[in-house]
Amino acid sequence: MKKKLVLFSLILVSVILISAVCFAVEGDEEPSTLQLLDRTESMVFGEGRTGGLIARLTDLEISMFGRELPGSISDRQNALVNFIEKGTPAQPPMLFKLGVAEWVLNQKVFPMEPIEARISKLEKILEGVSMESKPLAMRLERLLGLLLAENITWQDTEVPDATVLKAELMESLAPGSVKVGEPVRMSLAEDLVMGTNLIASRGSIIEAHVNKVQKPRSFGRPSEIEIAFDHLLPLGPEKILLTMGEESEEKTKAEKTQIAAVGTSFIGAILLGPVGLAGGFLVRGDAKEIPEGTQLYIQTSELTRVSSYPVPLGLQGMLVEDETETESDDLFEGMEETVQ
Repeated sequence: MKKKLVLFSLILVSVILISAVCFAVEGDEEPSTLQLLDRTESMVFGEGRTGGLIARLTDLEISMFGRELPGSISDRQNALVNFIEKGTPAQPPMLFKLGVAEWVLNQKVFPMEPIEARISKLEKILEGVSMESKPLAMRLERLLGLLLAENITWQDTEVPDATVLKAELMESLAPGSVKVGEPVRMSLAEDLVMGTNLIASRGSIIEAHVNKVQKPRSFGRPSEIEIAFDHLLPLGPEKILLTMGEESEEKTKAEKTQIAAVGTSFIGAILLGPVGLAGGFLVRGDAKEIPEGTQLYIQTSELTRVSSYPVPLGLQGMLVEDETETESDDLFEGMEETVQ
């Protein structure tokens, strides 16, 4: 018990000492105080709260740490955001740790859900009940103590250009109703691993948007939805730029052949847009939509250094998917040759 209290105290001290200089919104103007508070509340609770700014900020701190943080409103907000998203060289941020905990327990992350719900879900899986009266930071550290034999660390890892990833639609897309510019909900269908370092777990968010729409036409001519792939959001705070390129197109074509070889249906074909810009879905015949769960391959558009989780030796048995996929690919290649 003393060990847990000391650990939590160290975490709380690190929150107070994190410099506000670390916080910046890359590529955009810094949000206003209220916008930042709304955003943080949404990350933690799922929605922004109502009431006075100071009361809301205090409620957020108490929910997170069990006490009010010192300093100005700006200092307190920046400390919260840094603790949740940015971290320090010695201490990964809360979202990174939460993603690792979900991966260890579920082999998948749930970044679309608020922090409070994600922690409660983990508690219920492990112990049947959630510790709702306790601060969220303490609850997460307790979960990590139950799941892992050692503290979570993080380190920089390079993700090469043209690294191929499998993506999955999280919602159906109908050419007759989507509009240009609308976001497309997609997630990572398989872990992204470099060596024994976990970069992003299955379920990680892939940011994309509708780039072009061709409505359904007469005489069975296919409709088209062109998707621009923007970023993968990994465990760490960085973003990984994405595109549809030659490597991912070839992988997608091979996957379609493999799926056909075992008699599973596959909606449409993948069109290659200008390299670095977009990919597309082609909906054939009388199909009215691209269903949720449809998978395709995309790739990274440049070499990127990101924060990763060096998986301990005792958990490295979870990093076997690549070998299994290779064996599966060999089997499908043999089936493809037989079919031809």
